[in-house]
Amino acid sequence: MKEQKIIIKKVKRMEEEEEHGGQWKVAYADFVTAMMAFFMMLWLISMIAPEKRARVAQYFKHFSIFEKGGLSFMDKSSEIFDEAGDPAKKVQREWDKQYNVTPEEFIQTIKTAIENNLGDIKDQIIVDIFEAGVRIQLVDKDGKNMFDLGSSAPTPLALRIVRVIGNNINNIPNPVSIEGHTDSLAYHSTDYSNWDLSTERALSARKALEQTGLSPDRLTKIAGYADTVPLIQEDPRDPRNRRISIILKFPTQGSNIHALQEISAHEDSGQQLKRMQ
Repeated sequence: MKEQKIIIKKVKRMEEEEEHGGQWKVAYADFVTAMMAFFMMLWLISMIAPEKRARVAQYFKHFSIFEKGGLSFMDKSSEIFDEAGDPAKKVQREWDKQYNVTPEEFIQTIKTAIENNLGDIKDQIIVDIFEAGVRIQLVDKDGKNMFDLGSSAPTPLALRIVRVIGNNINNIPNPVSIEGHTDSLAYHSTDYSNWDLSTERALSARKALEQTGLSPDRLTKIAGYADTVPLIQEDPRDPRNRRISIILKFPTQGSNIHALQEISAHEDSGQQLKRMQ
């Protein structure tokens, strides 16, 4: 019987195979784990009540690592996910307190600012309720114009008023619209009219407000109305018809807004117009 030889075969692996043979599996496993965590997070977010999501979004919207370094998100979890009371109402009250004011509160604030900073020209600033918002009108007066005749460049007087108004409306996030108005004095040129002038003056007021810090994202309308909406209807050429209107929009608040409209129309505008006459 012949003796069988035992043959031992040695397989030498390439260096590249030794280095990279299993790393792709680790990377793929990490990728799958990350995707699973991502979809788990999406599922958990979809299960959270809307008011709690609002709290979380509000927290991260204003969170700064430089101001709150060392503080854990979990430190705020009891505040964000507090179940006591009605969560939706609590969120609304919190947002109202931090970011919103009522029309009457804003009117009082702007009137105080006008009295303290613009007392010598307060008769040229009319504050009233208009279309569920607060309207601030900058009105011309003989010898005290917001714009020189025929010009869209604001005078130092207008810039002074705009700075005070801007410093107050920048504290709230309400949408803003700007309107320009002229008197009925017509231009002799056919290439330029009161429509052009009123629109350019509204745009100039926008630029002046933005220089005080107003965000362009808050602007909803900038329009010129020429002499079609006079303040002094019985005298379309009255200089008080030349004005800029800055309007802050507020949510409709039922009967309160209507009461404010009546009070503002009878007291504020009437008394200020009498002082200007």
